[in-house]
Amino acid sequence: MAQKGVQLDRETFSCSICLDLLKDPVAIPCGHSYCMKCIKGFWDGEDEKKTHSCPQCRQSFTPRPVLLKNTMLAALVEELKKTGLQAAPADLCYAGAEDVACDVCTGRKLRACKSCLMCLASYCEKHLQPHYDVAPLKKHKLVEPSKKLQENICSRHDEVMKMFCRTDQQCICYLCSVDEHKGHDTVSAAAERTERQRELEGSRLNIQQRIQDGEKEVKLLQQEVEAVNGSADKAVEDSEKTFTELIRLMEKRSSDVKQQVRSQQKREVSRVKELQEKLEQEISELKRRDAELKLLSHTEDHNQFLHSYPSLSALSEATHSSSINIRPLSYFEDVTAALSAVRDKLQDVLREEWTNVSPPEVDVLLPAAEPTTRAGFLTYSQEITLDPNTANTQLIISEGGRKATVMEQLQPYSSHPDRFTNWRQVLSRESLTGRCYWEVEWRGGTVHAAVTYKNISRRGGGGKCGFGLNDKSWSLVCFQHSYSFFYNNINTPVSGPQSSRVGVYLDHRAGILSFYSIISETMTLLHRVQTTFTQPLHAGVGLGYGYGDTAEFCKLK
Repeated sequence: MAQKGVQLDRETFSCSICLDLLKDPVAIPCGHSYCMKCIKGFWDGEDEKKTHSCPQCRQSFTPRPVLLKNTMLAALVEELKKTGLQAAPADLCYAGAEDVACDVCTGRKLRACKSCLMCLASYCEKHLQPHYDVAPLKKHKLVEPSKKLQENICSRHDEVMKMFCRTDQQCICYLCSVDEHKGHDTVSAAAERTERQRELEGSRLNIQQRIQDGEKEVKLLQQEVEAVNGSADKAVEDSEKTFTELIRLMEKRSSDVKQQVRSQQKREVSRVKELQEKLEQEISELKRRDAELKLLSHTEDHNQFLHSYPSLSALSEATHSSSINIRPLSYFEDVTAALSAVRDKLQDVLREEWTNVSPPEVDVLLPAAEPTTRAGFLTYSQEITLDPNTANTQLIISEGGRKATVMEQLQPYSSHPDRFTNWRQVLSRESLTGRCYWEVEWRGGTVHAAVTYKNISRRGGGGKCGFGLNDKSWSLVCFQHSYSFFYNNINTPVSGPQSSRVGVYLDHRAGILSFYSIISETMTLLHRVQTTFTQPLHAGVGLGYGYGDTAEFCKLK
């Protein structure tokens, strides 16, 4: 009886929301008591309804009642805790929302510890005891607590379904077997279970074998990955060594050529200067002799003239001009020619042999050819989703993140540094590198199908933010009856068949950006850009002023 009294007291002073002893108890106007935190949390969830109710009796209160701690009830709970009521006894574990409750308990039900497949009921430890003590009940099949026991009852005859119809592949009761399932192949549920159990074990063995085989293959693939990485690392290391050796060899050859040219230069300059000095000395001597002869020619003494003339008229042998070989600017042109020939041979070797050096399927020298069919483009299809943090407040983004729509009312987006404040534009979440392809379906007056660097400006309405009006973005503008291409605020008129769907192909490394008009499976090139992209790109769409206008990134198969 004492134990029963303690149980009653605990139920009396427990919060029906958290099922634990009251903490900071409060009484609401209807008289029921709760933990202050529990009832506050419950009413916070009802704030949108503008009315608040009692979780037990559902009485409503308007406005929301002010909660004050019930000091007398709090003191009483504290006294009860001191008497050993702080935790429920092991046999008084009450069932929560996720638990299976005892079918025998009345009032607040305890958590079931077993379910009986014969009784089709669940029991707590106390009410399960007869199944351990009473002989007929000992034969019943006990299982872990289950909420699905009623699925074992025939909805037509309200009998336990202990049989299985193999013809209709369903569980049935005995009355079903002699009624609508008469003449069918029927067996006991236990027999069918035994048969299915064997099949299950066979399936498990098959699955386990496949798991083992798969794990072996995963290990082999991992080994292959390690082998590829190891081989690639070694190839890079060897190539660096080889190119380093080649560079050193070229530097040595360059130094040798430089040294030889400078040495030859020194010899030639020395030879020329030696000749130059001889000629200058000879010129000085001739000038001196000419002056003496001039002076002699003016003497009036005939005897003096005849006496001096023989010694002055004799000249030394002249340095013949034919011994001087003048080759202006052509002394070392044979060196230049030889080096040019070596360079051409090296280029020929690199062009002819590079395919043997390059790894397979790696395009080193030339970009891949652009596809020619829509099926070819679809092999590079890129899933594009829109980033709400970049969307202008007049754009609403669909739940799937693919569609942008112009709205008359501004959207209550949070302030974000990536948001376009004036232009009705939005960017993709995904950054784009390599080769990729996507399509934009549009409705309305005007749409921009664009790509841009992430660092495009966002605040303001100037050209630094608008797609195609700066050097950070490229944009195909689709009007109702025409197209235009914009880059760096330069407008290029574009001709082509009008379509509500535009395809965009990007080869980032090759610097190719192409726009296509798509009608069914027919693709017509509208405009192609050949440039150099210095950063990863983002896809983007911009919309005009028509409310309801849309642009959607298509889901490609």
